[in-house]
Amino acid sequence: MTTSPALSPTLTLNDGNTIPQLGLGVFQTPPDETAQVVRTALEAGYRLVDTAQGYQNEEGVGEALATADVPREEVFVTTKLTNSEHGRDKALRAFDESMRKLRLDVLDLFLIHWPLPMFDQYVETWKALEELQRDGRVRSIGVSNFTVAHLQRLARESEVVPALNQIELHPWFPQAELRAHHAEHGIVTQAWSPIGQGKGLLEEDAVQQVAAATGRTPAQVVLRWHVQLGNDVIPKSVTPERIRENLRVFDFELDEQQMATLAGLDAGRRLGPDPETFDRR
Repeated sequence: MTTSPALSPTLTLNDGNTIPQLGLGVFQTPPDETAQVVRTALEAGYRLVDTAQGYQNEEGVGEALATADVPREEVFVTTKLTNSEHGRDKALRAFDESMRKLRLDVLDLFLIHWPLPMFDQYVETWKALEELQRDGRVRSIGVSNFTVAHLQRLARESEVVPALNQIELHPWFPQAELRAHHAEHGIVTQAWSPIGQGKGLLEEDAVQQVAAATGRTPAQVVLRWHVQLGNDVIPKSVTPERIRENLRVFDFELDEQQMATLAGLDAGRRLGPDPETFDRR
């Protein structure tokens, strides 16, 4: 078997590293299915895999990386610190455990999964990630679900600007203010739930109209909307055909009117928790 070429272009992070613009998310992928799902994605040409300690499927990702016919250096691997492990010592121990499960010596990107501002530990935790990066154990560090206020506090109280912020982002909830802050400070915007979690976004008339006009699926046109905005995206699927379909968004473009049609879906509709109040540990 020959290695499939990576089909996604890359974005350059503020530390000089690069990340594929489209990857596979494994949120809610059953642990016993994860290895096969990731192998399918790698065979299709994916070169970014996004997991998290809280997903409880890092071992499956590690198995796929170890057994797939793709060199390790070609695959960008992200995992995230789970909420119960904030604080320097706990974060460092949790990182070690992730590396064991992923079977890696060096991680490409490590994120704080949620800021949990009510516990006031995210700055201390961030400094632990800075330590891991200085020690060469992780190439890039970033955050997830951080607001402008959380990012501003990190800028005041720490040394490293996050390379990336992974946030809920889709046409119902485009996060214009936060994306503008990212652009100003060189932080890549990465979208989770980019196609709306199967909760009706793809059935919207506007999405259906653009899909019909372009001869593409609703998921493909929404992912293309993200790509043209400059977002990094990590759609989740366990279905081989949808995994392949989600990657086929780099051979067409939406015109200005089609982009505006999708932008018109902005309803301020958040599908996941609010980072200011989410406190689950």
